[in-house]
Amino acid sequence: MTSVRRWLAVLAGTAVLAALPSVVAALPARTRDISAPELLRRITSSAGRPYSGYAESTGGLALPVTSRFGSVADLFGGRTQLRVWYRSSVNWRVDAISFAGETDLHHDEYGDWSWNYESNTVDRTGSPVAPQVRLPTAADLLPPELGRRLLSQAQPGEATRISSARVAGRSAPGLRITPDQAVSSISRVDVWADPGTGLPLRVEVRGKQPGAPAMASSFLDFSPIEPPAAVTAFNPPVDARLSDRASRDLVTAIDQLFAVAPPDRLAGLDRNRQLPGLGSVGVYGRGVTELVAVPLPGGVAYSLSRELAEATGAEPGEPRLSLSIGPLNLMLSSPARPDSAWLLVGTVTADTLTAAAAQLPDHPGLS
Repeated sequence: MTSVRRWLAVLAGTAVLAALPSVVAALPARTRDISAPELLRRITSSAGRPYSGYAESTGGLALPVTSRFGSVADLFGGRTQLRVWYRSSVNWRVDAISFAGETDLHHDEYGDWSWNYESNTVDRTGSPVAPQVRLPTAADLLPPELGRRLLSQAQPGEATRISSARVAGRSAPGLRITPDQAVSSISRVDVWADPGTGLPLRVEVRGKQPGAPAMASSFLDFSPIEPPAAVTAFNPPVDARLSDRASRDLVTAIDQLFAVAPPDRLAGLDRNRQLPGLGSVGVYGRGVTELVAVPLPGGVAYSLSRELAEATGAEPGEPRLSLSIGPLNLMLSSPARPDSAWLLVGTVTADTLTAAAAQLPDHPGLS
């Protein structure tokens, strides 16, 4: 073989190798003979299985909120790149990259390490058990976490099989959850899962409005192999600024410190049975149809009322301020009385929030 032919052979081989990922992605997904109830069981039973990979999450829920909730707005209103190494429920790492920068979250048996790359700050939360009520983090947007959370209380009658799809090079059977609750603002949740482990690989949440999913999260690269412990371990950079926090976020602090008891039933929805009714934040409904009621400190309520009024063109002193973003509805009750205001957020209809606001008690508030 001449040198020219040898180089042509090398170039041809290189081209074939470079094209392999695209070819694999284009291969049709194999239809899996798994019933909807069985696939639902596999997905909800997949917690604790190790995995690693790269995922991307996109959301169309741009929230006009105060700086206290800014991180949540970043998560649900844009695109987040997620790299994950998951060994167990008490040993994992998630690196999140968004327009706001990069934040690495390490979880171990002693709690959480959160390292902000741009500011070189490290926050330590010394609690190995996550609070029952908290704001979402980037780790919650991973397909396995998001999928299990949304399907955790789905009823078998709400589940149907949909076509398989090829996700991260794997043939993944699909499952659709269609809520049977009339007050839900979600039309369906579609999940494609790894058939062997039951781990969700892609999740799409759609409201009742036409168009793109309100939220989607999908692996582009995935492995069910347990990652090494050295990858999830964390040692703070020597020049980083360190801080310790007893509570992860404002909602957790309110739930634990406020002296108010939400009602056991709100707007026809019972408090979520998976969460003990011990805190001041009320979570109602189940699965993909939930309503959260948060009693707000006076300062937070005042700031939020001004931003909501600006976003909606309403007057800050109106009896209630409300906003709808896709399937997500938000309402601030009693904005003229910030020392007794409640924040209502949920995947329920706006009429349901109005009914809930009328049933909530006054609270003493905190400045």
